[in-house]
Amino acid sequence: MAVTTLKRKLRRKRQSQNTRVIKIKQLSAKPVIKNVDVEELKKSFGK
Repeated sequence: MAVTTLKRKLRRKRQSQNTRVIKIKQLSAKPVIKNVDVEELKKSFGK
């Protein structure tokens, strides 16, 4: 018996795997902190 690869099924499986990885990356990603007052931070460390 010859073994054939189910290409369509494989493609669907890989697509679902990739979307799962992308979702996990988006959920675990931290947003970049912006608009930080550097001088205020320096004053708080000086105390």
